[in-house]
Amino acid sequence: MSAVSVTVIDDHPVVLAGVRAWFTAAGITVAAAGPDPAVAWTPPGRSADVVVIDLHLADRRPTAGAGAWDDIAALVAAGRRVVVYTMRDDRETALRCLEAGCATFLTKAEGEEHLVAAVLAAARDRPYVPPALAGAMSADETPDRPRLTDREREVLLAWFQCESKHLVAARCNLSPRTVEGYIDRVRVRYARAGRPAPTKASLVARALQDGLVALEDL
Repeated sequence: MSAVSVTVIDDHPVVLAGVRAWFTAAGITVAAAGPDPAVAWTPPGRSADVVVIDLHLADRRPTAGAGAWDDIAALVAAGRRVVVYTMRDDRETALRCLEAGCATFLTKAEGEEHLVAAVLAAARDRPYVPPALAGAMSADETPDRPRLTDREREVLLAWFQCESKHLVAARCNLSPRTVEGYIDRVRVRYARAGRPAPTKASLVARALQDGLVALEDL
């Protein structure tokens, strides 16, 4: 895979400088950075592989019910890979980020190692579960847990571990269309349970919450 690029949205200059240094050291190109989400929509930020965004932006407080969430929703709807990197560390916020379609959620206390790994994973459409998110998901006691067949679980886990459905098909000795069918059936079951999982990241979260896969499997 070619070099990964990222757009960083944060309104603290010290954070921007520190995160830029981390990414540069890891060989990740910072295409754009700034306090306004608009940097993700204008060149060169528009073409970045991943968008890292803080929830606590000036005039975009998540407690207001809109703001940063609107920006995240627009980015996800446009097909962007979004990593939330914030001071908030509560379970509700972590799960809400996954519900919104973000690739993953990190607290700023988790630092360089996890942020770099999360961005690299998101760029490759691979799941990444840092400690804070793992804790949030393990604490989720949602009762509506779809029951999957052994084959569905096998295909689902293979998809979490592979970069494409074609690789899953080769591993499981199935056609790509059959793999697609298995994954679609799992999504339908979650949707019927009132717990939609439209993105790969959200499906990973559901599977972890429900004990269908374990962190070590990923």
